[in-house]
Amino acid sequence: MTQELFDNRPKKPKLNKLPENPEKARGRFPSWLHRKLPRGEKLFETSAQLKKSGLNTVCEEAKCPNRLECYSNKTATFLALGSACTRACGFCDIDFAKNPLPPEKDEPIRIADSVKTLGLRHVVITMVARDDLPDQGASHIHEIIHTVRRRNPGVTIEVLTSDFSGDEKLLDIVLDAKPEIFNHNIETVRRMTPRVRHKATYERTLHVLDYVKSQAKALFVKSGIMVGLGETVDEVKETIGDLHKVGCTIITIGQYLQANKNKLLVKSFVTPEEFKAFEDYGHHIGVKHMYSGPFVRSSYNASKLLGKALKNG
Repeated sequence: MTQELFDNRPKKPKLNKLPENPEKARGRFPSWLHRKLPRGEKLFETSAQLKKSGLNTVCEEAKCPNRLECYSNKTATFLALGSACTRACGFCDIDFAKNPLPPEKDEPIRIADSVKTLGLRHVVITMVARDDLPDQGASHIHEIIHTVRRRNPGVTIEVLTSDFSGDEKLLDIVLDAKPEIFNHNIETVRRMTPRVRHKATYERTLHVLDYVKSQAKALFVKSGIMVGLGETVDEVKETIGDLHKVGCTIITIGQYLQANKNKLLVKSFVTPEEFKAFEDYGHHIGVKHMYSGPFVRSSYNASKLLGKALKNG
């Protein structure tokens, strides 16, 4: 990102970048990516409960930098349908398998019971892509939503799904469970999609979000973008605009961080000021709820974001 965010800016924003040699860059994060580790009993209680129930979380599987903070707040993002994905995206650290283990029949009950034990009022359920299954896991996600609601009256639910290969019938299966938020991440800009994502396409993601919005079975439609992969400012703005056009009411933008040495390299560290500018741009073109910052992830502070969305419409 080397261009101005807005034409009326007096000069180009300076942007810290990784040195050309990635080996020398490891561990050298800018000041805004350093923060104190959380403490407290709740952190260990959350970890113990998840271990006891044998559940997967995207917090652990994807090495999310916010997992300790979220655990200390007694929250986690449940990862359904196993810990191995049938897609091998360039940014994601979740294990790849052509034929993962079959879905666990008791997983919906275990998730529902953990929601009750942790006292969650808002639940985020994400999934690995399961292209190996006839319905790609749609009915399993529906059953999880139904079971969580049955055992936890009054809870709100957000689902972060795969694209189900763009199959509207499979999307309908999930939507019929009426999650409050339907989330499907576009992840990156159009130009970089073939390199960053495996099998998923930019246009298909837009189609999925557009279809979900047209069905009006979820209160909010949400999507997320990573920055720092080599995209330009104009490309990010284009993506925000494309998401707005298909009806996304919530858009998240966060810094990409390399999960391991085999994943795509970080090309730049985006400054907090630039994240704020992206947020302002989204609001300017009419996006109702923008959540943009270095540590922002799709499900980070999801409960607070839903609260703001419900309050402001």
